[in-house]
Amino acid sequence: MKKISFLAKLFDEGKLQLVNPSEEIKDSYIKKSESNLISAKILLENNKLEESVSLVYYSMYHILTALLFKVGIKCENHSASIILLKELFSIDNSGIFFAKEERVDKQYYTDFNITKQEILEAIRIAENFNKRLLDFISKLDNQKIKEYREKFKILNWKK
Repeated sequence: MKKISFLAKLFDEGKLQLVNPSEEIKDSYIKKSESNLISAKILLENNKLEESVSLVYYSMYHILTALLFKVGIKCENHSASIILLKELFSIDNSGIFFAKEERVDKQYYTDFNITKQEILEAIRIAENFNKRLLDFISKLDNQKIKEYREKFKILNWKK
């Protein structure tokens, strides 16, 4: 499986690894996520649409990073984090995957049009995604964390 070999490669390179679960780091990423979403709305109100797109994505990415640190996974690759959301936690990753593509398109390219309505929809998607992940994080107990850590070990050793 291509996704698993990609994860295994990152694991071998030390860019994806098990670490001690951290409530502190998890909480700091939740705060970053909340701040990014607030900033995206402020930018939208001030017609800074391109910049708003980036912060919508980062809001979603930081809540995902909070989940990973809650379980004790450090990942230095955005795509791998998004893959883990689906492969490890069985959570739909289509919203954050789309947000990432939009961020890349708007941040690195100039031949695009974007509307306030599109940003409002992106914000709505991010708010729902973030709420779902916060709810998921809040329900993780020590047993579930142990199970996800074991599943992570199995995922990364398949080649």
